[in-house]
Amino acid sequence: MWYPLANFPDGSGPGGRTCRPMINTGPYDFVHVLEDIQSLNNRAQRAELEITAISIHQYPYVAQQYALTSCGASMGDDYGPMVVAPQGRTLTIDDLANARIAVPGERTSAFLALSLLLGQRVPNYEVVMFDQIIPAVVSGRFDAGLIIHEGQLTYADAGLDCIVDLGRWWHETRRLPLPLGGNCVRRDLGDQMRPICTVLLRSIQYALEHRDEAIAFALNYARDMGADLADRFVGMYVNKLTLDYGTQGRHAVSAFLKEAADAGLVPDAGEIDFIEPA
Repeated sequence: MWYPLANFPDGSGPGGRTCRPMINTGPYDFVHVLEDIQSLNNRAQRAELEITAISIHQYPYVAQQYALTSCGASMGDDYGPMVVAPQGRTLTIDDLANARIAVPGERTSAFLALSLLLGQRVPNYEVVMFDQIIPAVVSGRFDAGLIIHEGQLTYADAGLDCIVDLGRWWHETRRLPLPLGGNCVRRDLGDQMRPICTVLLRSIQYALEHRDEAIAFALNYARDMGADLADRFVGMYVNKLTLDYGTQGRHAVSAFLKEAADAGLVPDAGEIDFIEPA
């Protein structure tokens, strides 16, 4: 999504390359902050970044400091994070409340979705870096793992079975996509919030229109993922809902967070406001 904003002068980019923005960014300079989502959630808690990706789970905790942009969503439309376990373990959903589970972060949307499925906050878990969860489950350290990102496409190759696809469960029971990640702008930017949202939207549009270029750039950070797998993964989470949540996407965010608040899992975020392009 943000390849068109990449600004790495003087050979500071991936592979020692110099990168300049592919679109007009107006009066704004963008600096890529390349961190995992749990780290970005933590930084959002401290309101450190002016613009940041964020887990939808995290949003109620930072709603006073940030507003979600209408673009940049990652939604699981009948698919999403999964709970996986070694093949042959015959683990069921009912067993998960007593299973030791590796999770990618306490404020990830995957963690919140699993808590809603269980009807309680996940009781027995340990936070593990998302790209180490599959090896940790395979090694026997955990009974099961809550996987996000490309692990959703590769878990079977590691000898794991899917116990539950949380995106599919959510779609089947709520008839809505599962809101996972969003982007937000810090509220103290005031009148600049909407123009910034415009630049972000143009970046996503350019990336989708120049898909091969954008994927080639993203592969620099893809943890040994091949181009075909990367293209498949991008297609799952960068699509028309990424350009705009739309009515259904907005409703999905509100419903997800309201249900979580009613269950006492998150603070009540109230009415969700979305920053529109100028």
